[in-house]
Amino acid sequence: MSPSPSPWTPIHFKLNGRAARLDADPAMPLLWALRDRLQLRGTKPGCLQGACGACTVHLDGAPARACQLPLSAVAGRAVTTIEGLDTSLRTRLEAGWTAHQALQCGYCQPGQAMTCAALLAAPEPPSPAALEAALAGHLCRCGTGPRVVKAAQAALAAAPRSAR
Repeated sequence: MSPSPSPWTPIHFKLNGRAARLDADPAMPLLWALRDRLQLRGTKPGCLQGACGACTVHLDGAPARACQLPLSAVAGRAVTTIEGLDTSLRTRLEAGWTAHQALQCGYCQPGQAMTCAALLAAPEPPSPAALEAALAGHLCRCGTGPRVVKAAQAALAAAPRSAR
């Protein structure tokens, strides 16, 4: 007996630099597709309303809340999760987080790191106020928000001159 065909139209997109295909409900939130279908668990569920930022990924290089993105919205586009973040950028962020003791429970950290990474990868370096404003949209129950801002500023300062 052969398996029955999927009732869904395949959704093709780029995930962490590689071609991806999912046969799933196009209305399924990207968050659940990443975690349950693709086993990428770095993107965290939080409020499930797009307010806390724990589920932040990059969609075509810009931060986006995966809990609010239906799979249909990523068709033909590029999605980057914390697992696919550029190694040098991830290393700079980790060094900043460590130096400024920004990690507490860690649950919100992947989302905050993804927001910081998008800002740090932008052609123009963000101002301290822009970093603070972007991170203000993330909820951290442990209260490490001010340390995360300092960690992001340290990561920016560590960027090679040609990357700024």
